[in-house]
This record gives sequence, C-alpha cells and structure tokens, in this order.
Amino acid sequence: MKKTKKISRFLAGLAFIVGISPFQSCDIDVIPQDRYVEELIWSDPSTIEMYVNGLYAEFKTFEFGRISNLGYDNATDALTDIMKYNSTTAGNGTVNILASNANQFGPGSVGINYWGNGYTRIRRINEFLDGLYTKSSLSDGDRLKYEAEARFVRGYTYFWLLRLHGSVILLDNLSQYATKDHARSSEEDGWNFVAADFAFAAEHLNKTNLSGRATKGAAYSMLARAWIYAASIAENDRKQFNSDPLTGIPQEKALGYYTNAMNAANEVVKLANEGLYELDANFASIFHNKNTKEAIFRVDFSAPLVRHQYDLGFAPPRDAAGTLVYGVPTAELVDEFEMKDGTKFSWGNPTHQANPYANREPRFYATILFNGAKWKNRTINTTEADAVEGIVQYGLSGDPKRTVTGYYTRKLLDSTNTNFVVNGSTQSWIELRYAEVLLILAEAQAGANQLGDAVGTLNTLRGKRGLPNVFSNTKAGVMELIEHERIVELAFEGHRFWDLRRWRKAHTVLNGVQFTGHKVVPAGNSFSYEVVSADNTNRSFTGALYYLPIPEAEDLRNNALDQIKGW
Repeated sequence: MKKTKKISRFLAGLAFIVGISPFQSCDIDVIPQDRYVEELIWSDPSTIEMYVNGLYAEFKTFEFGRISNLGYDNATDALTDIMKYNSTTAGNGTVNILASNANQFGPGSVGINYWGNGYTRIRRINEFLDGLYTKSSLSDGDRLKYEAEARFVRGYTYFWLLRLHGSVILLDNLSQYATKDHARSSEEDGWNFVAADFAFAAEHLNKTNLSGRATKGAAYSMLARAWIYAASIAENDRKQFNSDPLTGIPQEKALGYYTNAMNAANEVVKLANEGLYELDANFASIFHNKNTKEAIFRVDFSAPLVRHQYDLGFAPPRDAAGTLVYGVPTAELVDEFEMKDGTKFSWGNPTHQANPYANREPRFYATILFNGAKWKNRTINTTEADAVEGIVQYGLSGDPKRTVTGYYTRKLLDSTNTNFVVNGSTQSWIELRYAEVLLILAEAQAGANQLGDAVGTLNTLRGKRGLPNVFSNTKAGVMELIEHERIVELAFEGHRFWDLRRWRKAHTVLNGVQFTGHKVVPAGNSFSYEVVSADNTNRSFTGALYYLPIPEAEDLRNNALDQIKGW
C-alpha cells in the first residue's frame, strides 16, 4: 500500500489556481515541498474548498465505464456479453485477453489493479478529515459539510475496492497509519463501513443538485447501490466460490440489506417527488442535456481545457480520420431490445427477421448504430462492401478500427460533434441516474418479496420509455425482468460486468461461450442477416474471479495482510 508522509503531499486544489479542473486528464496530485504550505491550507477557507474539489478526481478513474489500469472507456462492458472490443493486440485489445483467459488474473499480474491508487486516495481523505477537526478554524456546520463530502468520496473509493476484492483493509483515522501492517476485514464489515460513510453524507449534505459535487440525493443513491450489492452477495454467494473466511456475507443478512437498499432508494424517490429528480421522457437527450433532472451525480466537461475522448474511441470511422473504434455492441445486446409494442424481438419471427431494425423500442435507436441507420447526414453501411465502416472478421487484423459485429455505439456519442479528433468531447458523464435508483428499488423490493411493488416500479420506468407494462408474480420472473431492464437501460454505463458478478452469474454467462455479431448480406432489394462469431476463442470466467487477488507487492510489504484464499 502506498504510504504518504503528511498532508502536505496532497493539495489538489492548486490545480484550480492554474485553471485546471479536477476532471481534466492530468495529474492533479501536486506535492508541495514544505510544512508552510500545509499550515496555509487550514488557515484559508478557500484552499480548504480547493482541497475538497480535488478529492472528486477519484470519479475520473471510473468515468464512461472505465476501469483502473485498463484505462479505456467501456472496458468493463467489453468484459461482458454486451460489447466487443475490436483489437487483438495488448493495449487496445487487453480487455479481450482478459475476457478469454481467466489465468491472466493473478497476484503477480492482477489484470485489474486499483489497490494502490485506492488506498492512496483513502490516506489523503483520512489526512483531510484529521486536519479538518485538529487544524482548521471552520465552523461546526462547515466541518460537517466537508466531512460529509470527504466521506462520500471515501465511501465511493471503498465501494470499488469491495467490488473487486470483497475483503479489504478498513482505515478511517490517522492513528492506524502508525504501523504499515494491517489485516483484512470481513466483507460484511466492509459493506457496513461503506454504508456508514454514505449514510453520514446523506444526513449532512444539502439537497441542491450540483454538478460534480456530492448532494443528499447522490449520497442516498450511492447508499442504495452499496446495499443492493451487499444484499446480492448475501443471497447469491453462499460460499460456493471461495473458502476465505473473510469473504462472503451470511445469507440471512440478505433481507435486511434489501430493506436497507429499499429505504435508501425511497429517500431519493422522496426528493424526486419534491421536484429534484425525474425520468427524462427523451432517452436520447439524457446524456447530452446538462439540465436533465435524471442526472443525480454528474461530471461536466467544457472546452477547451476540460475535455474527454469518448467520441474518438467509439464513433464510426467515417465520422473523422483517426477514429479508434475500441468497441462495438454485440448481437446479444441488440437482440435484447424489445419491439416498440413491448413484444420480445425474435429472429424466429418472419416479420422481425425481414426487417430487424424497424419498429424497435426508443432506447434501441438511442443506443445502437446499425446498417441503414441515419447518422451525421449519412446512412451507415455495415456490409462487407463498405471498406471503411463495413464489418470485418474479428482477428483478421490486429486493430481494425471498424466493427467486428456489424454495429457501432450510438449512446453517449455527440451527434453534433464533427471535429472531436482536434477538439475532444464535452458531453457529461452521469455517474448516478434516477433510472438506476428505480432499478435498485425494484430489485430491493423483489429481494424483500414485495413482487407487486417491484413490478410497479419497473413499469414506472418502462412507461417513461414508451413501453407497455410487464407482469410476473414469481421472484425469479421479476428478477428476469429486472436484469433485462438493466441491460437495455444501462448499456455502456459500466454496470453489466459488476451485475453479473454480484448475482454470481458471470461463471455461466461469460464462460465457455463466444459472443456474436450480425453480418448484413445484400439479397436483391433486401438483406439477409448471418450470425457471426465476434470472438475467436471461448470466453473464460472462473468462480475465483468473484474475488480478485490482492496485488502481490502489497501482500509482501504488509506483514499482517494475507492473500485471499484461492490465489
């Protein structure tokens, strides 16, 4: 674990002095060289404010579905059945290497490594919390507000560590840093710790919705997300995959955790009823409208200094020379979208098969670019005849920079941005949406066997998306409806991989299979559609991957830390 010596090693607020946002792609962890700077922080309220702003840089680590150390947008979705990365080479194609070989994960080469960076952030937050009460002259009210914000970020950081490892080291005060040796906590204690941070934040933050800053609604939303993870693990893990005594949660805790998730989500619903949040009737506009009330916690960008490169990574090749086309939607995702009348799409239905992209639900057209789609004053052509945007077989080129499934992403792209190679992109990243809160609420209600309420919550969301009501009166049936809605509603927002892991379904959905695309073949005045593999080897996910290993170097330097069993 990386150790810092004193609080003067973190003054991210200095970034603002030179006009750099904490969400810009740069190193904001400035290292002052003397104690005078540390004393200056606590004597000036404006520098304290800058310091807190800097803490929010942690949200950049995971924006646009990115994962620490892979460093690519949508990387986690590309580990699943809804997105396929096109490259076979290390770097652009590392996610494919990981997806096809579970042996790529290990203590010496963990595949996904957030441990060191996460604990560096936690150390700095704990230093800030200590200084807040021992060195600052702020009022009690200001201290509580800043503590709430800092604990919101700490809760988020620990949330990710728990997602990855289950059992981690819990540190919440500077006295614990007197020794370098710390043991892991139980997974149950970890989720309770995270929940306590978010609950404190929810109690002490204001309701006002602010871009890039924690609010009461954001804290309750994260609290609901944390509890639904804990509940899922308690219900589904049952010590089937790991013998480590510190991983897993007793199954009897599930109902209480579902209830906690339900309560937290309902607090957000109350705020929505007060007018703070609401589902957006125009699904496509959610990700481009900075005034949408569906966004609960949002990271904004602004040219020229604060930009990102999502369009560069996922726009179709004809949008601009130099597009990278990291990943594309799979046929599995495309087939998940319903018809506009709410019936399930089926290739076995002659009407659907004859024109598979007609009369689909609104979210389909806002999420997928397909053969014949209108996009930036042209018609997308994914047939093999198009040498620029047409489908190419996966593996024939190390980095083809075009689709291997017959589809391109539409969601999150900016349809008005025609010069993103030079100017970058500025659409917001929405970390928390009101739609996700309703999906959490429905799942918590189902977990608590309130099936009618769960279906009602789902239908609230579906109605806003222009779809008819659904119905099920069994828990398995309701959970199937929830999984479907999470796939199509949250596609490319970084949820699918973690959903499959917390439901303990990844070892069946992501193992021993190859995901597919659709090759469109002209046939006279119409087209036929061939299913083609988008993989050249089977996917690989073993039960051990539900708890990723602690990096070997961290284990070696901490005498009290033992590796998670199975690794």
